[in-house]
Amino acid sequence: MTADNPRTGPVARQQAIYSAGMAGRRPRVPVAETALEAAAQRRMAAADFAYIAGGAGRESTMSANRRAFERWRIVPRMLRDVAHRDTAISLFGRRYPQPFLLCPIGVLEAAHPGADVAVARAAAARGVPMIFSNQASRSMEDCAAAMETVAPGAPRWFQLYWSKSDALVESLVARAEACGCEALVVTLDTTLLGWRSRDLDLAHLPFLLGRGIAQYTSDPVFTAGLDAAADDGPRPPVNLTTLRNVLAAARHYPGSSLAALTSGRALAAVRRFIATYSRPNLTWGELAWLRHRTRLPIVLKGVLDADDARMAADHGVDGLIVSNHGGRQVDGAVASLDALPAVAAAAPELPVILDSGVRGGADVFKALALGATAVGLGRPYAYGLALAGEAGAGEVMDNLAADFELTMALAGCRGIDEIRNGAARVVPDDAPAADA
Repeated sequence: MTADNPRTGPVARQQAIYSAGMAGRRPRVPVAETALEAAAQRRMAAADFAYIAGGAGRESTMSANRRAFERWRIVPRMLRDVAHRDTAISLFGRRYPQPFLLCPIGVLEAAHPGADVAVARAAAARGVPMIFSNQASRSMEDCAAAMETVAPGAPRWFQLYWSKSDALVESLVARAEACGCEALVVTLDTTLLGWRSRDLDLAHLPFLLGRGIAQYTSDPVFTAGLDAAADDGPRPPVNLTTLRNVLAAARHYPGSSLAALTSGRALAAVRRFIATYSRPNLTWGELAWLRHRTRLPIVLKGVLDADDARMAADHGVDGLIVSNHGGRQVDGAVASLDALPAVAAAAPELPVILDSGVRGGADVFKALALGATAVGLGRPYAYGLALAGEAGAGEVMDNLAADFELTMALAGCRGIDEIRNGAARVVPDDAPAADA
């Protein structure tokens, strides 16, 4: 429970910022969404920013995600006694202090050298579950170890991209269990890489440089036989840029860069990754195979259709993430928030997490009111990471937590249940604020 105490909760977050302002110091990580993104863009290399910030095609799905939140309005209730508040939720038998998780974001080294480990430490310090990316810059074991030094038992989940190699899938799942992950997030919407215009215009795919494949190069199944790996995939023309990129791949391979370069293992790892990364022929039937190989809850990420939600429930999954991958996969796709009510209604027994487009406390409130159990936060924490490393990612989480709790209280709700049961309503933008 949070009470109105200037030393705790959202009041403390506000006062810390305003007190620093008295000494002429502004937040190193901007609070406003647009300012945060713009500051990160100035800090990051152009290709790195494009990879994290960009979307599919004309990026209309990214725009739709934000418009969907703007189409709903909160109707606050007055005189409700919100002096004591509780923002906690429960998922899979564990209680979390906030109704949000950190979405998996690949290639976090594009934002900051601390990459996934820095975010893991920031999340652990706040009790916020981090979903380790399958396309991480640091291995899940490194991230789990970092979390343990901050808060033993800190919550973490693992995102699984289903490879063409079942043996690799089985190995990744076993490693996730061994390093304390508490749920398996199977991402369904990336069996093929979306048409990402910003990356294509820059001819930049970080995986070809050995970036974002740490879960693979740390995996014994993946690395077995790399010395004799076949030469899969097209060869780029050889020039100085090619040589620099081959050297970059060697630097990102574990151990000695010289050994990775001279043995050819670094380049072989990149080629093997490209050859095995995704499996476009994946069907519902494969879920039974996975269920028999893990004791972890299985959460399906990328569900946008009510029929798919019912299929998921019929196949015994444990949760859903309503997501369009932050607009990165299908241009012109339905906004995640627009899909949420029907998905939640189709599988009422399953926890439903909403991601894509979440930028502030009001977004969290609206998603919960429309049926979400929790939300996923994505790009903003990567921008905070770019600006100030671990501390920057942590500040973004702190800001979202404070913004949400204040929004909840000012709307007249003392806890998550009151948001869900309609103590304060959300209404379409063109609807009257009160019943006629």
